[in-house]
Amino acid sequence: MSYFSRLSDIVTCNLSALLAESDDPAATLTEIINEMQQGIAGARRSVSTARDNVVRIESEIFEQRQTIDDWMDQARSALSAGEEETARRHLMRKREVEDLIAGLEQQLSAATATRNHLQTMLNALEARLHDARRRLASLEAGQPATEVASGDGSPGGGDVDDDSRLRDVEADLEALRRELQ
Repeated sequence: MSYFSRLSDIVTCNLSALLAESDDPAATLTEIINEMQQGIAGARRSVSTARDNVVRIESEIFEQRQTIDDWMDQARSALSAGEEETARRHLMRKREVEDLIAGLEQQLSAATATRNHLQTMLNALEARLHDARRRLASLEAGQPATEVASGDGSPGGGDVDDDSRLRDVEADLEALRRELQ
């Protein structure tokens, strides 16, 4: 049985409700975790593609800015040589490249927003997966499904961002310590 039709279903799912309806919560959680892992794999690919798109557009903007410099240098040279019409043509090309850059900057803004949205969604998916794994570990330890906590404070399951999350948690903890002093 498929529990999720979209990645947003994973983020918004109520694991407690799914487990309450299940005859075998451990088997249900195992299946849910497998579906989540597949969804996360796809989300990671999407985030990677979105990151690559941002880098590609940034690179294109950089190259086009160099092209502007080249057209300006050629216009200066032409004007210094008394070739006003040639300088004018070079400056027209420079303007065309500036228009291209303006379009690329809009694309970069959209690509950056997409990358950020996908990364946020991936983080939420991974958090939900960690929750499901904690619940499964609790069930396997003999706790009834109704007593399975949504979190025990332990780190998730070896994902790439765990170190970053742990550093963030430590920074939050330090901020709380300063606040309490």
